[in-house]
Amino acid sequence: MSKGCLQESCCGPGFWNIQCNSLPNLNFTRRTKAVAFLDDLILVIIGETVSEAENFSNLEMSKIRAFSTGNKVGFNEDKSKVMLISRWKRKEVKDINVYLNNKPLEQVTTIKYLGIIINAKFKFIQYISYAAEKCTKLIYSLSKSAKVSWGLKNKALKQYIKERYYLFYCMEHQFGQKQ
Repeated sequence: MSKGCLQESCCGPGFWNIQCNSLPNLNFTRRTKAVAFLDDLILVIIGETVSEAENFSNLEMSKIRAFSTGNKVGFNEDKSKVMLISRWKRKEVKDINVYLNNKPLEQVTTIKYLGIIINAKFKFIQYISYAAEKCTKLIYSLSKSAKVSWGLKNKALKQYIKERYYLFYCMEHQFGQKQ
């Protein structure tokens, strides 16, 4: 290999610290917050209007491009996404054109970041559905192990299922959404 390191290798965190740890500390504008966790980077950029947010985004992406060429690090434009988050019902155009390495980034309405699904209105209904589906698969796997002579007893399994559905019922009402 001439650069980079293999995904999930022992050297990965060390190489990240050597090469990219200073990325969140670039001279970003006061409207920008950069958060890095392992090899994931997210930029949160605040603008009064959509066009202002677009201009600040492209300015920050040019700083990232300069950092990447100076440190011989590449960022994958196909994996990079842009999402416009707004709670206001504006009448302006909600298409935003942000470029990385002179290629437009795909605009999406939901992003999965560190296992949490976030949508453009900061509602977590997709994440709740995703978590409920994962729990349903887990419960199904547990129910297969509940046999007459071995595994979990039916009473214990029934209690487990009741607790899990109660947890999701509480989560739905905490976020004010129903499935």
